[in-house]
Amino acid sequence: MRSAARPRRHGRVLTGATATLTLSIGMLMTGGSSSASAATWPTPNGSQAVASTISLSGTKDYGMKRLYGTGDLGSGSQDEGQGPILQLAAGTVLKNVVIGSPAADGIHCLGSCTLQNVWWEDVGEDAATFRGTSASSVYTINGGGAKEAGDKVFQFNGAGTLNVSNFAVKNFGTFVRSCGNCKTQHKRTINLDTIEVSWKGSRIVGINTNYGDSATLRNITVVGDTDRKIVPCQKYIGNNTGKEPTTNGSGPDGTHCRYAASDITYR
Repeated sequence: MRSAARPRRHGRVLTGATATLTLSIGMLMTGGSSSASAATWPTPNGSQAVASTISLSGTKDYGMKRLYGTGDLGSGSQDEGQGPILQLAAGTVLKNVVIGSPAADGIHCLGSCTLQNVWWEDVGEDAATFRGTSASSVYTINGGGAKEAGDKVFQFNGAGTLNVSNFAVKNFGTFVRSCGNCKTQHKRTINLDTIEVSWKGSRIVGINTNYGDSATLRNITVVGDTDRKIVPCQKYIGNNTGKEPTTNGSGPDGTHCRYAASDITYR
């Protein structure tokens, strides 16, 4: 289910590509010797067509293989109701995979999940949707990146806490959105730390103040937004009727949008 932008229901030694990507993003985010150019994106290690949603549990390491949709998952559109490429049961850990194009509805987490070094080359309906129903659910994204998202990158429909760190995003509508018009609404907590945001984009995070949402932003680097048009934290008044949510201001307030000017660096 989607929301917001449109009134739709919508010490271990690292080696190879993983080491290169980790160092590249880490240096960029922490002000190391890397320049302000965009993060280095991975070269996939082979490709696999996916005609129907793959269900995962436990731990799955794809070794940087690219997965892309075909058949029912291959329209390449942003239509509502598409299935995901991967569906993760609660507790699943997904590592080292590239979601190519067509991407359908990306990845669905049915409960707590961990996405480690996952990259989206061309976001479809959404990159990932978080759907757990428990307030104790924790969704963790560490490493990776996403680009070419016409609307949202991460869609937070369920309950719990979403933590995103060491991530790069480029050419997007909203990076993380707490669902604005889901039939069942929840209080949602979003924590962003060490994120590279490259123009162009509209909003880094969107939350619903009337449901008690909060978003904490730390170590955010914005690249190429010379006019500072990207809104770091957009507040909304959400609903459960499917209507387009109304905006409720933006900027830090210490309660819902938790960050200071020093948490965002422009390059």
